[in-house]
Amino acid sequence: MSRNVEIKARVGDPAALEQRVRALADSGPVEIFQDDSFFNTPRGRLKLRDFGDGSGELIYYERGDQAGPKTSFYEITATAEAEQLRRVLTLACGETGRVRKQRYLYLAGRTRIHLDRVEGLGDFMELEVVLSADELPQQGQREAEQLMKRLGVEADSLIECAYVDLVAPSSTHRKQPTR
Repeated sequence: MSRNVEIKARVGDPAALEQRVRALADSGPVEIFQDDSFFNTPRGRLKLRDFGDGSGELIYYERGDQAGPKTSFYEITATAEAEQLRRVLTLACGETGRVRKQRYLYLAGRTRIHLDRVEGLGDFMELEVVLSADELPQQGQREAEQLMKRLGVEADSLIECAYVDLVAPSSTHRKQPTR
């Protein structure tokens, strides 16, 4: 499985954060619409990401809910029939939640910086430090913490969970990873 270290935080002043991100990013922004549907699974999380143009990605991931940097294990498969796949997965597994967002993707070295406007929730920032196969998660955690400081992200703005948990806090799909 691929791995990254990620953090997610609420954003009070999106314009100010965007200026700081632009100053340190190597590239971006790339604007991406994402419509994520989550499905029942015995462990981890399974979501279908629909990009609004027919294409999408089926993403399975395992990640603990905790504030601050956390390791995520994931597998991604592309699809050219996102809406049909959503119907099949809903019939087979049951949909547990849905999140729509406008994402602005920046790259800073090996880190993906996402500035997200989440429908019904507001503005967020996410860092994903991509780990190599033999790299210890602590190295990615240090990198994420350094970027947080450079971007002025305060610890009290960090969130533990996925956006879908904030949209549907009573949903039954919040699972602890098995790793």
